[in-house]
Amino acid sequence: MLHCRVIDPHEVHCRLGGDEFSIILTDDTSPTHVSQFAGDLIRTLSAPYEIDDNEVIIGASVGIALSPGDGASSAELMRNADIALYRAKEDGRGTHRFFEREMDQQVQRRREMELDLRRAFASSEFELYYQPLVEIASDKISGFEALLRWPHPGKGMISPAEFIPLVEEIGLIGPLGEWVLREACKEAVKWPLEIKVAVNLSPVQFRSRNLVQVVISALANSGLAPKRLELEITESVFLAETESNLSILHQLRELGVSISLDDFGTGYSRLSYLRSFPFDKIKIDRSFVKDLAKRSDCGAIVRAISGLGRSLNITTTAEGVETTEQLDWLRAEGCNEVQGFLFSGARPAAEVGQLLFRFGARASRAA
Repeated sequence: MLHCRVIDPHEVHCRLGGDEFSIILTDDTSPTHVSQFAGDLIRTLSAPYEIDDNEVIIGASVGIALSPGDGASSAELMRNADIALYRAKEDGRGTHRFFEREMDQQVQRRREMELDLRRAFASSEFELYYQPLVEIASDKISGFEALLRWPHPGKGMISPAEFIPLVEEIGLIGPLGEWVLREACKEAVKWPLEIKVAVNLSPVQFRSRNLVQVVISALANSGLAPKRLELEITESVFLAETESNLSILHQLRELGVSISLDDFGTGYSRLSYLRSFPFDKIKIDRSFVKDLAKRSDCGAIVRAISGLGRSLNITTTAEGVETTEQLDWLRAEGCNEVQGFLFSGARPAAEVGQLLFRFGARASRAA
């Protein structure tokens, strides 16, 4: 047994369930000794070993609670060690963490937010805001990207960056994503016929077996023409099940829906995606646009992506455009479309009509 190399026979250890185990140290429980013990345990468990002539490598993370400071009872110690374990996992596999009271407060905040999220979804508390997409050549608004917002009744507007990860964790991203798609299609029907709506799809939505049917249903129920719907996906979708993903993309395009690759140039970017998958648009990540004037490598990357788009007949959209200098640079390099605060931030659905009326279907740079 692996644990015999580190764990003394008189130390209590047991399996809690699944891949979790508990060890009770009774001799030297000083933080220094416990930390050294946890490090030795992780290194031992991470060493390669053989099963039936096959090399197997596993990893481990350790959460630590010390008595009496971290709990007066065994139940409290176990609970707090578990909290520390999950923090260790968040920090990266192969680490150990001691319990801290701040962790408990974070757990409580997470539980409160989870309850608030479930209540918000059940009571239709979420809203969609819309940010203009501007065609550079004509200086016209060509569409709007639908962006999820949560106006919490007690805490005000909560950033998607704060609640979306938890939405994914608790399994709400599927039904919430479907609501976003349906709502965006219903709203877009009210706009001029040439104006599109772009909707983000999470990897969870994309992998669902009924995605194509959900899109068909949203279009049918709203009456929106498929050519006016643009679905944005990120590169993380393609880390697995390539053939299945390709089939889904082709089915969506056969409906007449456009497919956009969001945040291109970050993460797992591969040029083979552009050759293998049927994309209509590439969205250049805002991080490259932000540093156009400061870093030559950002300019080179944006220039290369724009050139690829032209060669492959794929529209290129630059995100996060905030200055006229950025806009002029992108125009000169042949970028097709932009979005950002230079023109407008995301606005409530009720203001879309005002934007189009005020601009006379032509984009006006925000004052």
